[in-house]
Amino acid sequence: MQFLVKALDGENMLEKRMEVRPRHLEGMKKLGKKIVVAGGLLDEDGKMKGSALVLDVADRAELDEYLKNEPYVLEGVWQNIEVEKLNVVLVNGEPRK
Repeated sequence: MQFLVKALDGENMLEKRMEVRPRHLEGMKKLGKKIVVAGGLLDEDGKMKGSALVLDVADRAELDEYLKNEPYVLEGVWQNIEVEKLNVVLVNGEPRK
């Protein structure tokens, strides 16, 4: 089951985001191929203001377990998180395997 996660940072969190980022990326490595795509959301000046992820996990419970332990959540960087089910059909213009 695929999910789209859009997580916006709280106000003035760029410095905190960069401090926590190594732990965030380490956690992302553990997800491995469950990550379909992930990246930072940018403001008008090109500075990070949040994150977008497409994850392929067993169910919503697995996604919630990941979010519960996500460093950006634990450290208060992500303040507004939206999650929606998604049906990924193409990746890089090719049918998803």
